[in-house]
Amino acid sequence: MSQNTRTKGLLAAPPPAPRLSPEVIATRYPRLRLQVFVGIFIGYAGFYLIRNNLPLVAAILEDNGQINKFGIGLVANATLISYGFSKFFSAILSDRSNARYFLPLGLALSAVANLAVAFVPAVTASLAIFATVMFINGWFQGMGWPPSGRVLVHWFSTSERGIKTSIWNVAHNVGGVGAGALVALGLQLTGNDWTSAFWLPAIVALAVALAAFLLIRDTPESQGLPPIEEYRDDPAKVSVDESADSSRSAWSLIKEHVLMNRTMVLLALANVCVYALRYGILVWAPIYLTQVRGASVTGGIAGFSLFELAGIGGTILCGVLSDKVFRGNRSMTGIAFMIAVAGMTAIYWLLPEGVPIWMPLVAVTLIGGLIYGPVMLIGLQALDLSPRHVAGTAAGFTGLFGYVIGATMASSGVGFLVENFGWNVTFIALIAIALLTVVFLALINRDEKAALAR
Repeated sequence: MSQNTRTKGLLAAPPPAPRLSPEVIATRYPRLRLQVFVGIFIGYAGFYLIRNNLPLVAAILEDNGQINKFGIGLVANATLISYGFSKFFSAILSDRSNARYFLPLGLALSAVANLAVAFVPAVTASLAIFATVMFINGWFQGMGWPPSGRVLVHWFSTSERGIKTSIWNVAHNVGGVGAGALVALGLQLTGNDWTSAFWLPAIVALAVALAAFLLIRDTPESQGLPPIEEYRDDPAKVSVDESADSSRSAWSLIKEHVLMNRTMVLLALANVCVYALRYGILVWAPIYLTQVRGASVTGGIAGFSLFELAGIGGTILCGVLSDKVFRGNRSMTGIAFMIAVAGMTAIYWLLPEGVPIWMPLVAVTLIGGLIYGPVMLIGLQALDLSPRHVAGTAAGFTGLFGYVIGATMASSGVGFLVENFGWNVTFIALIAIALLTVVFLALINRDEKAALAR
């Protein structure tokens, strides 16, 4: 596929523009870096406004006899599995597309799917149709991460990317909180009409999509600016001759740089473990806290919320440490955090019976603060340790494993263990998964050290 072929079409990556003068570069580059960062931050947060709002109004639908618990789980899993696959396949397209169009288009299409749920009665009249529409919504949702990763790789260099990515990564926490606020507002305004949980966030998401389109720019080169590595005198960890690769097929590039790349496979396996831990503890926290620790229903929900909120500070702290303390070595940062996750999970489990509820709440909060760092780092490592022109695909590959396998292990796998073997065996398995992640990251560290030494 030639460069000329790839630059045709609305979504295609724009060609380099004539290089601007040094004086213009000096003033325009910093401004555009901030602008595109704001664009991908609010854009990605917008996806979380409408990712999967069904659980927020599931009780209303169940009380109305419109859906049962099995149906709720089926629809939620349809979104999750679709998102995992889309994150990979959308990344393949995103690496050859214009991020300015790709991200807003995905967000707008996802909003349309949510509007269909709200305003087309036939969608929710049939469980099969409902699950299908949410599967489609999940697919459009997968168009958010890859273009964001593309922008991060092209506009921010290796030595600063940890901090920048960690700040960007909390967009999903911001979006999640925003979704809850909008749904609560919608229910209040409409007298608990469940459809407001879909149409109100969707309208806001459409406005966010427009704002993201106005702010995002694809690459510095497309704006007449030098590559970020040249601008900051900060070479990439992995570099190849992109001009030589431009004549190769997409499949051959993916096969060489992703599927047959030992580091990418190890990152994908590590992501399975991290996502199994993230969702294995988060999803089951309300049940564990109420049934085992004696918390009220409100206390159980508080544990869920605190886990998510702690992820904001933990993610940013992890990014700062990876840049400033570990000097760009993401693997060693991740190892430190995962050892802490294993230790805190053990405390969460082994606290004596009858302790005040604030103690397990503090423990689960700290787990949330710790686990979101490695969640962010693995995606960042995929960007760091792959060539720029396949970076989104590499990150999508790790995300595919994390969501389709890891999140499934967390839901059905943890449920199976608790039901058949009890909480003690379940926590032993979770701690073992945390330590297995450390092993994978140690293996990845060999490759990362080699890249840093170049």
